[in-house]
Amino acid sequence: MDAQNTSAIVVDSLVKRYKTGTAVDGISFRLPAGSVTGLLGGNGAGKTTTIAMIMGLVTPTSGTVRVLGAEMPNERYRVLHRMNFESPYVDLPMRLTVRQNLSVFAQLYAVPDIEGRIRELAADLDLVDLLDRPSGKLSAGQKTRVSLAKSLLNRPEVLLLDEPTASLDPDTADWVRGRLEHFRHTYGATILLASHNMLEVERLCERVIIMKRGKVEDDDTPAQLLTRYGRETLEDVFLDVARGRNREAAQ
Repeated sequence: MDAQNTSAIVVDSLVKRYKTGTAVDGISFRLPAGSVTGLLGGNGAGKTTTIAMIMGLVTPTSGTVRVLGAEMPNERYRVLHRMNFESPYVDLPMRLTVRQNLSVFAQLYAVPDIEGRIRELAADLDLVDLLDRPSGKLSAGQKTRVSLAKSLLNRPEVLLLDEPTASLDPDTADWVRGRLEHFRHTYGATILLASHNMLEVERLCERVIIMKRGKVEDDDTPAQLLTRYGRETLEDVFLDVARGRNREAAQ
């Protein structure tokens, strides 16, 4: 079986231009099924636009994106039910209760036995006491757990995460990361994680893609990046790339 067929996500020469400039400038990568990859970059590096094109929400100027064999966005309806997205920056309708929000999204994803799936996730993510509380009355940590539950409703084969633990205290953030690791190991999901939390990336990711000004600046395992830049943490590697320090100077 060739690499195309074993890759959950294939990005090939992807470009997105707007009137104000180029957000993504000819990037390419393949993510094997069941892998966890970190997508790093400073503000304006092109991460969010890349994720939006992978989700089929934004049409590329040129190049292609394939998810689970479907070309995005033209064939997105073939695979949207097998994908999901989580971000603490996207609020669920605040007047609806947690149960109502999860029920609405479960219907959109055609989840069988909706009540049973909500009970299962509520028990797993410690949401039982929150199910009948309005979403707008939740703390940041509670909202993140609800958002995670929403993203796992359909047991997605591809899970896209944008700063999943932003604004959380260390204990809650560690708990959320643990649930993501459990889900990935249980269901073999492919995870693409955009984050500025380097410790999170080091813990979760087998591979790191670093973007800068719309291009892929580097792409390797965390261990190889640390060796190449002569650094002890990914945060230092990230700063080297962001500030334009080349590898030789870093070493």
